[in-house]
Amino acid sequence: MSEAQKKQIGLVGLAVMGENLALNIEEKGFPIAVWNRSPEKVDDFVRRAEGKQVFGAHSPAELCAALERPRKIILMVKAGAPVDDTIAALRPHLDPGDLLVDGGNEFFLNTERRAREMNAAGFRYIGMGVSGGEEGARKGPSLMPGGERSAYDELAPILTKIAAQVDDGPCVDYMGPGGAGHYVKMVHNGIEYGDMQLIAEVYDLLKSLGGLSAEELHQVFADWNTGDLQSFLIEITAQIFLKKDEETGQPLVDLILDATGMKGTGKWTVEQGAELGAPIPTIAASLEARVLAAGKAERVAASKILHGPNVPKHPDKRALVDDLRHALYASKVCSYAQGMNLLKLASRAYKWDLQLGRIARIWKGGCIIRAQFLDRITKAFVRDAELPNLLVDGEFARELGERQAGWRRVVATAAQAGIPVPSMAASLAYFDTYRRARLPANLTQAQRDFFGAHTFQRTDREGSFHADWST
Repeated sequence: MSEAQKKQIGLVGLAVMGENLALNIEEKGFPIAVWNRSPEKVDDFVRRAEGKQVFGAHSPAELCAALERPRKIILMVKAGAPVDDTIAALRPHLDPGDLLVDGGNEFFLNTERRAREMNAAGFRYIGMGVSGGEEGARKGPSLMPGGERSAYDELAPILTKIAAQVDDGPCVDYMGPGGAGHYVKMVHNGIEYGDMQLIAEVYDLLKSLGGLSAEELHQVFADWNTGDLQSFLIEITAQIFLKKDEETGQPLVDLILDATGMKGTGKWTVEQGAELGAPIPTIAASLEARVLAAGKAERVAASKILHGPNVPKHPDKRALVDDLRHALYASKVCSYAQGMNLLKLASRAYKWDLQLGRIARIWKGGCIIRAQFLDRITKAFVRDAELPNLLVDGEFARELGERQAGWRRVVATAAQAGIPVPSMAASLAYFDTYRRARLPANLTQAQRDFFGAHTFQRTDREGSFHADWST
């Protein structure tokens, strides 16, 4: 291949996300070379991309030979060992200064390890979160790159074109050094877990207590999507309730097995919350809800032994819908507040200098958690970059105060009806714990000192103290 024919960027991995990202890149004016371990996938993709500036490579050597130097290669392969295997296959064909970009959902410490190894060998490495699913990859995702700043600057002309575009620019920004990009994507996914579980809890209450049909559920979520709850997840939820099963004519959602899958990012988020001392109860409860849901057979058996209350339908459907709108909004604010707080603590611990307002901005488009109120989150951190918690921003504090009556009614009603709302209840508990000047932790400290002589502090004097609790 002559120098004039060489491509500006390469991509490895032609699963759904890789294919669509490759088409997005080519469509934005950047000729691309692709490689996949399965040659037939390469040939099929090139055949379907006929007429486009796409070159299909059948080996790592052929891919690298087809690229302009310094080479830029995006890896869209499964996290973990497959990434290491792909890097090992490419390395013999790379030159110093070449740049690899891991666009998968990778654990940030793996990214930092690979960056150290690649940098020591003279290469450059970027860990980049990519959110938006199949449609986002094709039409414009939210991109969260982290690593060496100069490497990002070299990639920026491509990334800013292929990212989702919103009113204040492309949904991509430099996150920070090392594994910062993959960390931000991990927290994004943790918030996503919370968002999805909160919506599921609202759906359960609307159906179980309100008795809403699929058509009515569609209308509720469609209405909510025109107001302050407007978001991608609310939008697709409204659409889900319209889908009928072709064989039975029933709503398809009613025929889907109630056992949830997951790929690890939610678990990593909860582990990081524990590691850094960041309370993220809404996200943690959503993870636990997925684990419980996965045990379908055990739950079916338990349902024949354990019995809850018999509660009639809610007497006022309209009031229930209104309360649930307030409860969902308030709970979502708490979930995002928890995620942002985790990012703040991670930024300090790992010395990343994460900019929370800029992160919220690039989540406004392309990604799964894109929502109308992310613009207000961005403005909250613009007003005060050192905001200790999103809940104490003046606007959000006022809104939570206005919505908490309905929020509390929902959680109380769910408990009385025996309908689990783990993430919504966790959000309310987070709010109530954070807003109280004094908590019962004094008793916990007394207990710790009693059985373990762990000492305690006093409210009336400085220092650490130990008491003889037996007298």
